[in-house]
Amino acid sequence: MKTQLNKPWLHFLILGAVFYQVQAIVFPEPKTVIGPLSESVQDALQQQWLSRFGNLPTAQQKTKMIDDELNHDLLFQRAVELKLHLHDSIVFDQLIRNMRFLEIDKGKSNNDLFQHALDMRLHLRDEVVKRRLIEKMKQRLLIINPPAEVSKTQINNEFVARQYQFYRSPRYSVSHIFISPEREAELDSVIKTIQDQRLNATTARYLSSPFMSGYEFQAQTTEQLARSFGTVFMSDLTKADPTVDQWHGPIHSSFGYHYVWVSAIEPARDARLEEVAGQLRRSLEVRAREQALQSAIADLRADYEVRR
Repeated sequence: MKTQLNKPWLHFLILGAVFYQVQAIVFPEPKTVIGPLSESVQDALQQQWLSRFGNLPTAQQKTKMIDDELNHDLLFQRAVELKLHLHDSIVFDQLIRNMRFLEIDKGKSNNDLFQHALDMRLHLRDEVVKRRLIEKMKQRLLIINPPAEVSKTQINNEFVARQYQFYRSPRYSVSHIFISPEREAELDSVIKTIQDQRLNATTARYLSSPFMSGYEFQAQTTEQLARSFGTVFMSDLTKADPTVDQWHGPIHSSFGYHYVWVSAIEPARDARLEEVAGQLRRSLEVRAREQALQSAIADLRADYEVRR
């Protein structure tokens, strides 16, 4: 053993390995740079915000918008490094379409066209490909770092915190007979016929003019009914303090006149947990997914140099 340690070639190998490790620590490989975003990209993001919300973003909103875009570039870069684009049918089809549009498809198979597109680096400049790879990378990160399961306790706590959002305003179930402005002179006789013959809403419908939104409305809020009849109609109906199983009106709207049968009124009340538990669970699952994804992206950022 002592004889082997005295051999110069062994010393050379050991010193070389040590030097390599020291060099890796002292002079690490440079990280791939992500960003900064060009002025044109930042302007495009700002215009998208303006088109969507009708006003320019605040400084805080602009910062988040830029960070989100840098994260997209980061995910795209990582997906390309992992070669996810090489085995995805959507990417394959998109690049083939691009090649055919460029009229470079003569005498070439789809596989040849795909490889040619890669050689031309078309996959790095196509927005459809970029969005697809970003989504695949998100899915991959969520498999590695899955979101936490939503518990019943979380749902209960969320219900308490947001209960005011689930207040159920009054709901009305109504039917109506519509008299168009052209038939206004018939209004009194139509109402008299309904009253004299004690017609219900379904039987009396033959007396109605056509109404685009229909004739029966079940468990509708005042806002929902206003979308069908207008705010003036809804205001007059609620002011009349309608009772169940009676005709009311005529009530005027911007469309004409309505003779209204009220079949049910559900008074305002707070929502019950079982009514909104599914909605709360979905909301919490979306939040947990986003938290898990942001945590995974933060870890991934350590492998890159992200420049704002």
